[in-house]
Amino acid sequence: MTDAVVVGGGLSGLVAARHLADAGIDVTLLERESEVGGRVRSHREDEFVFDRGFQVLFPQYPAVARELDLDALDLRRFKPGATLVRPHERTTLSDPLRDPKAFTATAFNRDVTLGDKLRTLRLRRELGRKSVEELDRADDTSIEEYLTSRGFSERFRTRFAAPFYGGITLDRSLSTSAFVFEYTFKMLTQGPAAVPAGGMGEISDQLARFAREAGTTIETKTTVEAVNPAGESSADGAVVETAAETIEADAVVVATDAPTARELTGVTSIPTAARGCVTQYFSLPRSQHFAGADRLFLNVADDRPNQVSVLSAVAPGYAPEESQLLSATFLGAQSATDDELAEEVRAALASWFPENRFEELELCRTDRIPFAQLEQPPGFTREWPDVNAPEGAVYLAGEYTRWSSIQGALESGRDAASAVQGELTRGESREGDV
Repeated sequence: MTDAVVVGGGLSGLVAARHLADAGIDVTLLERESEVGGRVRSHREDEFVFDRGFQVLFPQYPAVARELDLDALDLRRFKPGATLVRPHERTTLSDPLRDPKAFTATAFNRDVTLGDKLRTLRLRRELGRKSVEELDRADDTSIEEYLTSRGFSERFRTRFAAPFYGGITLDRSLSTSAFVFEYTFKMLTQGPAAVPAGGMGEISDQLARFAREAGTTIETKTTVEAVNPAGESSADGAVVETAAETIEADAVVVATDAPTARELTGVTSIPTAARGCVTQYFSLPRSQHFAGADRLFLNVADDRPNQVSVLSAVAPGYAPEESQLLSATFLGAQSATDDELAEEVRAALASWFPENRFEELELCRTDRIPFAQLEQPPGFTREWPDVNAPEGAVYLAGEYTRWSSIQGALESGRDAASAVQGELTRGESREGDV
């Protein structure tokens, strides 16, 4: 009998498998795709690196620091804050404490009020005193309500918070739980967002290597059709059905996407409501210079697109030497064709940077991602399931047991591995008592 089977090779499954294998458990990980990584993958073509949609890593996440070798990822960091763009106007809004060179530009930025700037510094100090464990995970307040209650102006909410947190939560309406705002705001005050020099897929590749080195057997192109507990007690083990075989295990960790996990386990509290996005990638000759390209460009005027990033300005390895790589992200599903969206991006860039020329802006790739992130309304953490929610010796590992983020995914994998280890240890103790 295999000691443990992990179903799903995303971040959660890879972390769970690694920790189980590190504990001396015989682990087999089954992944239906041809490669592991789930949503955190990169595609390489013609010397360009295309992440699966615009993604960044917050190196300050506790689980990121614990589970990843950040030095080996060779992180390339964005400048703090953002460049706020509208037709024929660009302004800078940054963190003067970590970005003193942008102090003057931020101090005289009229997109937000002086009071907003003082409130931001006050909030920075307040959250800086709290540990992540002290943040209110069951908060019933939306980001919009949270900012309003703290006195932030409508100008701040619409011109900065909406596009900035629209990029983080895929929700420009700011209806997401304030817990997500507090957590990510705290992380960003400790350091900027980053990407690995070789693309976000390097994160998944590293976790897969760690899992294999610990002793995990990884089988790709293997679809799991059913997962069932072998009995009422977790001590009875569980059974995994694939098209090719039936696998008996002491424990099974279901670490698939949320809809598949719900189908395999029957746990109805697994959330399936999701937010999507469309990210387009463009190449442009390096002769076209963008001032402030090492920050995110946030669209203040509208959401067509919500944000643009010159990725190769932050991580030069994302593009060949003679080119630069830009990404543009539209929130939600888009009925427009790829070419129609690309024309919107071209028009937006031309209005933001009238000094530049965009005849050579070339669409390289479009990623339409309907399930990019779970919806996280106020109070969502009280409703989402625990790792022990399935019956018998079946456990959950996925962001849907924590919160929809890389932090949540990594945490959940460790949680599931800990739950399995605890149960197997108790089972061995019971056998020894007999």
